[in-house]
Amino acid sequence: MTALDAVAAFLPDRRVPIGDLATQLGLTPGQVRVLHRFHGLSEVCRARPEETPLDLLTAATGALDELRGQEHRVRYVLYARGVPVTTPFPVNPLHELCDRLGLGHALAFTVTHQACASNLLAIDLAGRLLRTDGVPDALALIVAGETVFTQDVRLPPEARVFGEGSGACLVSADGRRDRVLSYVSRQRGDLDQWLPGNAGFAERFAAEYRGLLAGVILAAVERAGLRVDDLALILPHNVNMGSWQRVSRLLRFPSDRVMLHNVPRVGHTFAADAFINYRTALDKGLLEPGDFYLVAAAGYGATFSAMVFEH
Repeated sequence: MTALDAVAAFLPDRRVPIGDLATQLGLTPGQVRVLHRFHGLSEVCRARPEETPLDLLTAATGALDELRGQEHRVRYVLYARGVPVTTPFPVNPLHELCDRLGLGHALAFTVTHQACASNLLAIDLAGRLLRTDGVPDALALIVAGETVFTQDVRLPPEARVFGEGSGACLVSADGRRDRVLSYVSRQRGDLDQWLPGNAGFAERFAAEYRGLLAGVILAAVERAGLRVDDLALILPHNVNMGSWQRVSRLLRFPSDRVMLHNVPRVGHTFAADAFINYRTALDKGLLEPGDFYLVAAAGYGATFSAMVFEH
């Protein structure tokens, strides 16, 4: 059974208040107030100007102590990314990272197909590859983390203000620590923001967003043979506080069991949210052995995903 053998995360120590991004993002004072009051955003983590995506990934894998001495067991390295373009050609942080870590023997590739939900897709793919190979003790390394690089990911600012951070995890096919019990992913291509002539995309996406997210969560819980009440915790993507409080009401799930600690101080870190939130949950003692928890993610495209684990 696919499992997370170890998870690490890194957050830059630089914090940027939302108001300080107003000029860069073209935010009006009214939009800043909306981000503060309704989205619950206060500041976001940002890498320093001289730091690169490779620096973020190196920091996360550097915190993954379980990787030391086990490099020979890693058969795959997957880079879960929220956007297709993160660096100028021909820079390739994934292959540079493999060189730094002594993982040149591993098959390395990037997963961007589901935008910011690609983290859960990468976990599922890693487990499938390892089970198909059938090599005892084999591992896959998943990394996530990128910087705000293109103008496209800055807009529309009223809907998303990105933070920067990174995460890394080791996946095995038969681990016993954080075992995957179910995975559900649903795509709505008609809500794709890049679809030519997709008029009214933003309004339709906003209208259906909460129902689609709640629906995929319920489907994942049912597939795991559980009820929503069985979940000790939901680890969200860190988009905004208000939407998650409304999703909680749709699910009839206590909002204090949705771990929203990182929304106001970190922001949405593309596909790294899952790993950052997992580490925060552990550090705060929010997960006990035997607990069931769910990781949720949504990505433009539009993809809604949920994965249930047993800790």
